[in-house]
Amino acid sequence: TDNKNRTVAEVRHAFNKYNGNMGTDGSVAYLFKRRGVLNYAPGADEEQLMEAALEAGAEDLEMEDDGAATVLTTFEGFGKVVDALKAAELEPDNAEVTMLPDTTIECSEDDALKVLRLIEALEELDDVQNVYSNGEFPESALEAP
Repeated sequence: TDNKNRTVAEVRHAFNKYNGNMGTDGSVAYLFKRRGVLNYAPGADEEQLMEAALEAGAEDLEMEDDGAATVLTTFEGFGKVVDALKAAELEPDNAEVTMLPDTTIECSEDDALKVLRLIEALEELDDVQNVYSNGEFPESALEAP
């Protein structure tokens, strides 16, 4: 941001409005790791994807019930894995470096709604690019208007 005081004030206001507690800079960073994530739509060839991903140095391949796949990499190995999978003609629908939680916390529906409102308020701020959470939210809270 070009104005840290304004940004901090806006973020603090959002936390106060939605009953959150703001910690110091980096106070929850230990809960997350920077990882590369590649998403594939349902129908991706699991064996071909697994072979290419593991040869390129990916950490994990997660298959969903609907046939969608997610490849997880280290931050350092992200570029190499993306290039290798593209070379194997396995173009991801989405490839990004993000912060993934080491552990998650299951939220009640009431708590989930509160947290989701706070996340929405933070995402609406002009100077905020990304918001990460380690909450596991029930489907009913995610579908609420």
